[in-house]
Amino acid sequence: MDNSKAKKYNNIKLVVGISKGITAFILLFLFVWLNFSTMLEEYLRTFTSNNYLVLLIFTFSLGLFSSILFSPVKYFVEFYLEHKYNLSNQTFWKWIWEDAKEAAVGLVIGVPIILIFYYLLNLFNDLWWLPFGIVLFIISVFLARILPIIILPIFYKVTPLENEELKSKIMELSKDAGLSVENIYKFDMSKNTKKANAAFTGLGKSKRILLGDTLLENYTNDEIETVIAHELGHYKKKHIIKNILIGTVTSFAMFFLISKFYSLSLPYFGFNSLTTISALPLLGLWATLISLIITPISNSISRKFEYEADRYAIETTNKKEAFINTLEKLTDQNLGDREPHPIVEWFFYSHPSIKKRVEAFRNI
Repeated sequence: MDNSKAKKYNNIKLVVGISKGITAFILLFLFVWLNFSTMLEEYLRTFTSNNYLVLLIFTFSLGLFSSILFSPVKYFVEFYLEHKYNLSNQTFWKWIWEDAKEAAVGLVIGVPIILIFYYLLNLFNDLWWLPFGIVLFIISVFLARILPIIILPIFYKVTPLENEELKSKIMELSKDAGLSVENIYKFDMSKNTKKANAAFTGLGKSKRILLGDTLLENYTNDEIETVIAHELGHYKKKHIIKNILIGTVTSFAMFFLISKFYSLSLPYFGFNSLTTISALPLLGLWATLISLIITPISNSISRKFEYEADRYAIETTNKKEAFINTLEKLTDQNLGDREPHPIVEWFFYSHPSIKKRVEAFRNI
């Protein structure tokens, strides 16, 4: 299939995303450097002296300003572009509604994290990164546990899979992988998009295998079986545990570096205290810079895991051609770039390109 359309679609998203990121970084830097941050804090303190309330209003103000400023970009990428390339099933108001739900869930999760962070910053000062890393780990485990049973149903209708033949095959694959799954679920992915996907999510008793209805409607049982085998490969190869360990170590290291650079940079921006609310945007600046270093490393590890899961899927199902056909169809349906620029793939892609994956299959 001609890759020019997919390449154009992905390049547009890439350019817009990079441009938005650079613009946001520069604006945040100027916001602090030109003392607008300090002026905002001083203004808010004319209404209340409660630090936590000032922090919440300060953060909300920044978030609101950012949302308004970048709303044309958000509309272009998430609504216009998806419709232009015939990938979206959303009406404009449905898109607004889904975005509002995302914002509400984000507030419910984000507000406690912000308050906990500031409390730990005041309590531990330079060592805030250690307890905060522990708290975030606990929260992430909790969120992973409730994601399929509480959060996902807010956005999608999740129901048990009705295809008994396919369910039986998936149950058998799960058993071979050493995974105990009580049921297989489908979700109405088509209410938002024409893209297709499947996932293994949850922890403990909340573990779920999820199949998008767009996948069920456009793929054969054999093809879906290979997709699930790939997902189960991540479980069998201990990728989930490895990702938790890697993510935990990376998070602690990242928080440590952020804390050190944050402390060192305070005097250059005219601040003399770690807990000064108007100085906190500096944390975001350092987080962005450090993420630029970590991202290609974590993506490299992720691509390695994907190759291993691919091999497991083929060796387990013995359906190489069905798996190749599935990935080809998914790439076309999701308008993926078959052969991205090597630098783009190295930095941004958590999955290998379809071309490299198929080439790797030939050696299995």
